[in-house]
Amino acid sequence: MPIRTRVAGALAVGLLLSAATPTAFAVTDGTDASAARPGDVVTSAPTAFHPLPGQWTNTKAWHLTYRSTTAKGGPNVVSGTVIVPNDGRTGPRPLVTYAVGTVGMGDSCAPSAGFPYGTTIEATLINQIVQRGWAVAVTDYEGLGTPGDHTYTVGRAEGTAVLDAARAAQRLGIPGLSADSPVGIMGYSQGGQASSWAAELHDSYAPELKVKGTATGGVPADLMKVAHSNDGGLGSGLIFMAAAGQNAAFPELKLDSYLNTAGKALVDYFRTNCVAIDTVAGSFKKITDLTVENPLEQPDWQAALNDSRLGTHAPDAPVYLYHGTVDELIPYEVGKGLRADWCGKGANVSWHPLPLLGHIGGVTVGALPAADWLADRFAGRGSESNC
Repeated sequence: MPIRTRVAGALAVGLLLSAATPTAFAVTDGTDASAARPGDVVTSAPTAFHPLPGQWTNTKAWHLTYRSTTAKGGPNVVSGTVIVPNDGRTGPRPLVTYAVGTVGMGDSCAPSAGFPYGTTIEATLINQIVQRGWAVAVTDYEGLGTPGDHTYTVGRAEGTAVLDAARAAQRLGIPGLSADSPVGIMGYSQGGQASSWAAELHDSYAPELKVKGTATGGVPADLMKVAHSNDGGLGSGLIFMAAAGQNAAFPELKLDSYLNTAGKALVDYFRTNCVAIDTVAGSFKKITDLTVENPLEQPDWQAALNDSRLGTHAPDAPVYLYHGTVDELIPYEVGKGLRADWCGKGANVSWHPLPLLGHIGGVTVGALPAADWLADRFAGRGSESNC
């Protein structure tokens, strides 16, 4: 299910962040991660955060691994980054748990791997949030920067990773961050799926987090519809990335048994490379070109993809939902459908179509209003639903 093309430099806007020596905090030794609580820190070390190569801002950053939960409910360990303005503030500050769009499946593609070098494109958007004085936690997602394959597009695993990143940030012992910190959730594209799943899971999985709202855009809420829309098109290769991600979470799907020789070679390539080259390698291919049998026609695959479908549960905090009306990767109708599903279940949804904008245009234009909306939630202002 194609989540995001990463055309090199498409989001090259903004400044940067860097790290300083952290304050002392307790870290679990990680010898028995399965016994830890979701969100407990396993390891932590100072790192640097540069939206563009060689640029600097006055921040502190930590790379960490933390306990989270798989799509099947078992324990896992996920990596991520926490960034805090080095502004001397010791009182409470807001915390945004930020879900990035598609970066690829290789460990070198993880956001935390690129932050020290200024090569993670979405870091420019994250910096705009930090410049507001907010702390930011950025998950790498399951299997991206940690052992195992990345569970790309598996909504439940993404949602728990996003929520547990916030928990981990609060447990680092950073002045101004605690269990009482107001929390915002934010993401676009794959990050829109992840942030929306975090919003839906919040009341059952992490109700102690004081979530004030979720800003989410370009959301692939229905993976079956997104896959059919992209079959043979620009984002067709990402369908196979998503199939590999689903198979990572649910190996009983036996993806390899459906792939022909060319399909196996392409998926193996995706597992170790990043999205810019993946998009080029995988574009304009039909599912039937790379399979001996179409997995999307099989009941077990349909059930797995539908398990990641959004809109089955109303988020318990307000949502800012936006989508480009000519999105070439995630059909606009999919975004409208999520709005209708959430509104039908009584959610507080502020819906914002972005006229004449495609997928990349949606994130570049939509990010600032989305952050402004979160600022109003942190300020205690009410959110009007336009359901």
